[in-house]
Amino acid sequence: MANSNEGSTPALGDAQARKLLEAPPADTLKGVRDRAILATLLYHGIRREELCGLKVRDMQSRQGVMHFRIKGKRDKIRFVPIHAMAQRLIEEYLALAGHGTDAAAPVFRPVTNNRTGKLDKPLDGSTVHKSIVRKYALETGIGAQVNGLCVHSLRATAATNALSHEADIAKVQEWLGHANVSTTRLYDRRKTKPEDSPTFRVKY
Repeated sequence: MANSNEGSTPALGDAQARKLLEAPPADTLKGVRDRAILATLLYHGIRREELCGLKVRDMQSRQGVMHFRIKGKRDKIRFVPIHAMAQRLIEEYLALAGHGTDAAAPVFRPVTNNRTGKLDKPLDGSTVHKSIVRKYALETGIGAQVNGLCVHSLRATAATNALSHEADIAKVQEWLGHANVSTTRLYDRRKTKPEDSPTFRVKY
């Protein structure tokens, strides 16, 4: 069932992805964190639980390039190169939040905790869904345009975008941490581009 679900997950268009990325305010800690989170999801196609599980030490240099060390399903480890834009936003956020030198700390943490005041725990998945992805999707009007938008939509967006820009499907499979390439193919929408529809060939 998971496979059919992945195939039906709506992906954003490029303009919508850019709009979502630019939605968080640049002058608050929450806004800076949220933009870094959206960039991490949109540029790397990682799962919500993989994002929440990232620790500072999971950002590692390999062959001179910064990578995320990601613990995926069934505890499989994969290394994903960090996009320059996302790296800059994450570094800005860590500098502002002040935990960038704490190797064991979660990369993405709460900015407030009214109950205990402690901020050194990872964000939970429902916060990423409700307070970040859905919040900015509603604010920008994207939520009204895209039926069923969820955190997974950003994974679908990254995969669809990479494939439409000629990324090798076997490399995308590895990048997403899919056990089977048939799952990755669900994101391959190159044959169903709306702009190729006969609709746009009709002229009166």
